[in-house]
Amino acid sequence: MRNKISDDSLDGNGMIGRREVIGSAISVVGAGAILGTSAQASQQPPAPRTANVAPPTPAEAELLKLSREKWALMSDKKADDLAKLFHEKAIFVHMGGSMTRDQELGVIRSGGIHYKTIDIKRASASIIDATGIVLTTMTLIAVVGGNEVTNPFVVTETYVRQAGSWKLAALVFTRTLG
Repeated sequence: MRNKISDDSLDGNGMIGRREVIGSAISVVGAGAILGTSAQASQQPPAPRTANVAPPTPAEAELLKLSREKWALMSDKKADDLAKLFHEKAIFVHMGGSMTRDQELGVIRSGGIHYKTIDIKRASASIIDATGIVLTTMTLIAVVGGNEVTNPFVVTETYVRQAGSWKLAALVFTRTLG
């Protein structure tokens, strides 16, 4: 039975409709509010925040697809398939510490960590030379040491391009407050 993975950043056809840009946009209410020269302008609430949205490049879309496939493999405990994706020097940073590639694969194989349900809220990708970075905001339901836990995370995945394919070099979980 396949475990649940949802991705709110996809359109109805399972395709990436746009790239989510993480960060905040700065709104300018007016020169008077910025300079403090108008009491009325400085007391107005700020304008709503907006995000710049652009479609992903083909390479970014490839990374986002690879990331979703990786989450499915992790949820389905497909350690042998993950081993092909993970760089031999990959690191994994969890709330309780860090692991090597072999340690991460070992806990997936043993069931020490089961990435049970991955609810992706937002995902973005960027590429710098031969390095790809995927940021994913998610709620993760996992079974860790036999205990089911639910945590909100921003996950940073760092990929390196080797011989024409992407390899996961780092996977870092940052727990958020909400």
